[in-house]
Amino acid sequence: MSESLLVIRNLKVNFYTYAGVVKALDGINLELRKGETLGLVGETGCGKSVTSLAIMRLVPDPPGKIDDGEIMLRGRDLLKLNENEMREVRGNVITMVFQDPTTFLNPVMTLGEQVAETLLIHRDLRKDLVEERIKELSDKLEKKELTSKDAEALKTEIEELRKLEPAKFHASRRDLKQVAMMRSVELLRTVRLAEPETVVKQYPHELSGGMRQRVIIAMAIACRPELLIADEPTTALDVTIQAQILDLLNELKHTMGLSVMLITHDLGVVAETCDRVAVMYAGNIVEIAHTDRLFEKPLHPYTEAMLRAIPKVTERRTELESIHGSVPNLIEPPSGCRFHPRCPFVMDICRKLKPELVEVEPGHLVACFLHTKEEHQT
Repeated sequence: MSESLLVIRNLKVNFYTYAGVVKALDGINLELRKGETLGLVGETGCGKSVTSLAIMRLVPDPPGKIDDGEIMLRGRDLLKLNENEMREVRGNVITMVFQDPTTFLNPVMTLGEQVAETLLIHRDLRKDLVEERIKELSDKLEKKELTSKDAEALKTEIEELRKLEPAKFHASRRDLKQVAMMRSVELLRTVRLAEPETVVKQYPHELSGGMRQRVIIAMAIACRPELLIADEPTTALDVTIQAQILDLLNELKHTMGLSVMLITHDLGVVAETCDRVAVMYAGNIVEIAHTDRLFEKPLHPYTEAMLRAIPKVTERRTELESIHGSVPNLIEPPSGCRFHPRCPFVMDICRKLKPELVEVEPGHLVACFLHTKEEHQT
């Protein structure tokens, strides 16, 4: 089993509104392992995006507040960091790709300037400048017309630069911006944008939705983070572009050693992309399993209902199945299990007690009394 990168314990997030307290996350527990893609799925309003904002410490306050829990990143609790320490984590260790790239791109800055700005804020580009200078001198050294004296001088300068600490290298703002723009072109090429030298000079409105999303991904990977959170990154894109973006995320995961948390409501995307899946309902994690196992043998009634609602090309149906009832009001959520008003297998215990997430088989956890009721009846 691979090492844990992110562990969430008993995370509670509430929103204090005039209408009452919205209990958005009700003590969720979640683990993300190094090098895996974890899918976080559920209906709109179940708390998927709030979970991602809590990890990034970007829950809007007011009205939102993280009232309890731990978010452990490599053994370090993010909820105990001050804002300056958290800024070092955002962009460098954890980055996020949002579902609407237009909202997060500045319409009056070129795309190259925006990618470069990410590098200038989060990365010490003096190291890059030293590397560029060494490359420039090495290219000169290869020229045969140099005198032995000049060649020796170049070798000495290269050795001195290699020993020099980047922090001591003098660099002007102009030099740093120039190298940032060069790196921007490389990043746009990495996310498979055609003619990146042209794209860096363009503005967001000049690109298609899929191209803008690639720019956002380029900004997200600029500082080689360990964790990439993708919040419905393909929602506004057509099916062909959606597949390309998912392929790109999967490729970057392997080439850069990323761990990915993919937030989506599309189980088809989950089946194609994710190693494990966590199913959310009304602010709770109700089931966690390996992707193949979840589709083969769902244990929670909500997961079963979601899978039954997916049309199958191998079956002939007169009408599509749906989940009866509606998502509960989280200001006054149901007692006990929050799914019990919609559950066809509801028991008395479901109305009284909240089920805990329990491992019922290796790697398969579920929060349902259908599978754990014996413990509570003894």
